[in-house]
Amino acid sequence: MKFVHRSKAILRSRTARVLSVLLVAAAGAWLGIFLSGTVRSQVGPVETGMSLRPAWHGETVVDASPLGTLTFHTHDAPLRLRITLENIDQERARALLEDPRLADRLPATIEGDLLDGVRMLVVRSLLCAGAGALLAVLMVYKRPKVALVGLLAASVGLAGTGALAALTFRPNSLVEPRYSGLIAAAPSLVGSAESIVTRFESYRTQLTKLVTNVSKLYETVSTLPVYDPDPKSIRVLHVSDIHINPIAWNVIRSLKDQFAVDMVIDTGDISDHGTRAENKFVDEIGRLGVPYVYVRGNHDSMTTQRAVERQRNAIVLDDETRTVAGLKIYGLGDPRFTPDKSVPIDSDPSVLARFARAHLSKVAKPDVIAVHDPDVGRGFSGAAPMILAGHTHERKTTMLPSGSRMLVQGSTGGAGLRALEHAQPTPVQASVLYFDRETGRLQAWDDITLGGLGEQSVYISRHVEADPQRMISPEPTNAPSPTGPVTGTPTPTAGQPLWHQGQSSPMLQGSPTEGDRES
Repeated sequence: MKFVHRSKAILRSRTARVLSVLLVAAAGAWLGIFLSGTVRSQVGPVETGMSLRPAWHGETVVDASPLGTLTFHTHDAPLRLRITLENIDQERARALLEDPRLADRLPATIEGDLLDGVRMLVVRSLLCAGAGALLAVLMVYKRPKVALVGLLAASVGLAGTGALAALTFRPNSLVEPRYSGLIAAAPSLVGSAESIVTRFESYRTQLTKLVTNVSKLYETVSTLPVYDPDPKSIRVLHVSDIHINPIAWNVIRSLKDQFAVDMVIDTGDISDHGTRAENKFVDEIGRLGVPYVYVRGNHDSMTTQRAVERQRNAIVLDDETRTVAGLKIYGLGDPRFTPDKSVPIDSDPSVLARFARAHLSKVAKPDVIAVHDPDVGRGFSGAAPMILAGHTHERKTTMLPSGSRMLVQGSTGGAGLRALEHAQPTPVQASVLYFDRETGRLQAWDDITLGGLGEQSVYISRHVEADPQRMISPEPTNAPSPTGPVTGTPTPTAGQPLWHQGQSSPMLQGSPTEGDRES
C-alpha cells in the first residue's frame, strides 16, 4: 500500500514538474515574440513595418496612421499581425498608378512582397520565441537538458499555432474590414462597397485596392481626395432617434459628404416631446441638399411630422410609397405618441405586428420599408427585402424567416439627454447602405459609430450581403391573428391605426397629443 501511495506521489510530482516546465517555456516563447521587433518590408510602393504579437483573437491590423486603422479577422490562431505603413515611395506609386503595364503587374508584385515580408517575420518570431523559451527554462531550472525539453515543447506549440493560422486563413476577410480613425479618410481607405462586391474576386486584388488607396491618400499633402462613388449603387444614410441632439446634424452632414449618399432615411424620434417649440430643430433638413425620407416615431407628434413636411428635400411617408433616387420606399409612422416617461410605452409586440399587417394592402412590392418600432417591422416580414427601424437605441440586424432583412439603427443623436442616464453614454450611430441600382437589392452596408471628439473620429464595420438576390417569401396569411392590447389602448381593427391621430388615446391617460394642442 505504501508503495502505491509513493508511486502516485512521484507521478504527481513529475506531472507538476512537466507542467511547470511547459508553462515557463510558453512564457519565455511569448516574451521572445514580444521582443522580436519589427520587420521592414517593401510592399509595392509602400514601405511597411510588420510585427507579430500574441492575442486573444486572430486578426490582421493595418495601421495607416494618421488616417486610421483597418482590422481584418483573417485567421483563428491567437496571433495578431500588425502592418504599419511607414512611408510611400511617391515616384514608384505614381508610376504604378499611371502606367497600365505596371498596374497590371501590381497584384502579383504586392502579393509577392507581402509574402516575403511575412516569411521573414515568421522566421524571426520563431527564432526569438525558441530563444526565449530556452533561456527562460534555463534561468529557472539551470539544467541544459530541461531547457532543451522546454525548447522542444515550445517548438511543437509554435508549429501548432502556425498550422492553425494557415488552416483557418480567410482571404475573403478583406471584403469586410473594420475601420477606426478620421471620418474624412474612411471612404477612401475602406473603398466602395459596391466595387468590392462586384469586382474583387480574390484577396490579391483586394490588397491591390488597399495599397492603391493608401498611395493616393499619401500622395496628397494638403487635402484628402474626393471619394469617387460607384455609379452602379444607390447609397442610403440610415439615421434614427436623433432626439433633438444638434450633434446629429454634424454627423449627418459629414457622412453625407464623405460617402456621397443619395438620400437620408430617418426612422423617427427626431423630436423629444413633439412640441411646437422643437419644430425649429428640423430646419436643418432643408440645408442638406439630398432627399430626406422620414417616418414618425413615438416621440414625434403630428405637429413634428408637419414641421418636417414643410422642409425642402423632405419626404414624409405615412402609409404610402414613393420612389426616391431610384429606390422604391414604403413608410409608416408609429401609431403611438409617448413623449415622456409618464406615458407607458411597453406596447404588446403582437398588437404592433398586427397593426403593420393591417396596412399590408398599401404595400406594393417596395425595395425598402421604413418604420420606427422593430415590432412593427416584423409585421411587414416578407413584404420587402429590406426593413429599416429604430426605437431601441441599439443597433441590430436580423434575417427574418421570410428572407427580409431588418436593420434596427442605434441612436444618431446618442439618445439625446437620455445618454446621461446610464454609466456609459449612448454611442452616436448611423449606417450607409449600398443598393444595386438595377435590382434595388442591398449589396453591403457600413455600420458607423462615432467616438472621440465630435464627428472627427469614427469606427466603421463593413458587412457584405451574402445572398442579395435571395427569395423573399410572404408570411402565411392564414395564421390566426395574435391578440392582446397595447397597455391601456383599445385593440385596433383592420385598416385602422391603434387609434386615430386626431383623438386622445387612453394610452396617454387622457392628455391630448401636441397635434391636438395645435389644433
